[in-house]
Amino acid sequence: MPGYIRSRPEALIKGLLQPGSKPGPSKTDDTGKVLDLAARREVAMNREQALKVVLVVLGLICLFGLYPLMMFLWPSGWRWQPNQPEYEQMILGIYATLGIFLLLASRNPSAHRSLIAFTAWSSLVHGGIMAVQAIRNPGERGHLLGDVPVLLIVWVALIVLAPPKESAGRASATGA
Repeated sequence: MPGYIRSRPEALIKGLLQPGSKPGPSKTDDTGKVLDLAARREVAMNREQALKVVLVVLGLICLFGLYPLMMFLWPSGWRWQPNQPEYEQMILGIYATLGIFLLLASRNPSAHRSLIAFTAWSSLVHGGIMAVQAIRNPGERGHLLGDVPVLLIVWVALIVLAPPKESAGRASATGA
């Protein structure tokens, strides 16, 4: 790893936070220094590792965390009133299924870009609709501290860490 990357970790972090970044001939750090191919690959690998961790954590929460949050741990932040068992079963079933697919996607995120994008954007839409409903209904304001910010965090994390699109040349070279 080049010395300027070791001494300037913010350059590495900046590369992690650029959605859609991929190796190219003129990537620069925040000082304008051109990053070499090894540094760009390291940034991409760190970003992919971070995405894999996020996908596993999110998948496990979808599978095992939502039920306790809705039913026992923090119902005012995760469960709508009056309780609607049919709705709750549907939401838990949908999110458990999503959790399984997120765990599968964590093995090879680049092959599951559509699922990651769907999860990100549907989280934004879900959180936005819930925020409006919670603001309009004073009895549901607990959601503004519970599931609404969580859904927005999911959206930001997945958009920031989303795998880049493969260029036509790279896709044909890998046999895709």
